[in-house]
Amino acid sequence: MRDEHKYDDIINLPHHVSKKHPPLGRDSYAAQFSPFAALVGYDDLVEETARFTEERPELDEDEKARLSAKLEAVLRCYDGVTETEITFFEPDARKNGGRIVTERCVVKKFDGYRRQVVTGDGKRIPVDDILDVRGEIPDRFHED
Repeated sequence: MRDEHKYDDIINLPHHVSKKHPPLGRDSYAAQFSPFAALVGYDDLVEETARFTEERPELDEDEKARLSAKLEAVLRCYDGVTETEITFFEPDARKNGGRIVTERCVVKKFDGYRRQVVTGDGKRIPVDDILDVRGEIPDRFHED
């Protein structure tokens, strides 16, 4: 059997107001019911997983020899002014793979110890990541 008059003793009492805590303002009161991210970082993780990266292309021996000759021509004749177009593989910092980048740059020097081409703006491109070299110098000294 249910007691229909269970709360009759408190039903008409005035609303309780705390003596210790001031009432919440409208914005604060609404904020406690606003949605929250139960899984913090989950959306970022899903987005990162879905981000596309390419695999590092492998050059065959003929392509490597052709590229080596082009790169040698650029490094032998660079003058600090002539632009060269370098296509290289840039590894991704957060996951396997990377992307293929083509940049027009002026070759400043070759760092033989680190095996890197240094461009006029200070960028260092590892020789092992270079996929193609084009421009006035490599085209002049190496005909495909």
